[in-house]
Amino acid sequence: MNLLKGFLAAALLAVLSSVNAESAKTEAPVEIVVYRSPTCGCCEKWLAHLKQNNFVIKDIVTDDVQAIKDKYGVSPEMASCHTAIVNGYVVEGHVPASDIKNLLKTKPAIVGIAVPGMTVGTPGMEMGDKKEPYNVMSFDSQNHTAVFNSYK
Repeated sequence: MNLLKGFLAAALLAVLSSVNAESAKTEAPVEIVVYRSPTCGCCEKWLAHLKQNNFVIKDIVTDDVQAIKDKYGVSPEMASCHTAIVNGYVVEGHVPASDIKNLLKTKPAIVGIAVPGMTVGTPGMEMGDKKEPYNVMSFDSQNHTAVFNSYK
């Protein structure tokens, strides 16, 4: 009897794993508009990270990324090297794709999320095995901030 239960549990796990893998493959692509400088190599690496995670990117290269930050309310404290817009939310800097997807799933009442600065180890800022701890921050129109996700 225990052997049968073990077999059934293993079979169920195999089926669920297969369903989860298949649903990840069929997940609808996410459209995102990215504004970046023509001279920033790490931005291109972040775009590659997004593409690997089923994002469809409209890549807008501009010499005035600051004007985009100003337009969408990105404060100097939240700023990084590129600014993206996805479903009405601002995504600033090297935010992991999983956090963007979580943002779109939970739909919080915020302006957007950011990884301020240029933290080593974030998507697009990889430097071998070196990784610095960082927070993905949420921000609203009054510049209130909170930790959206934390990476140690």
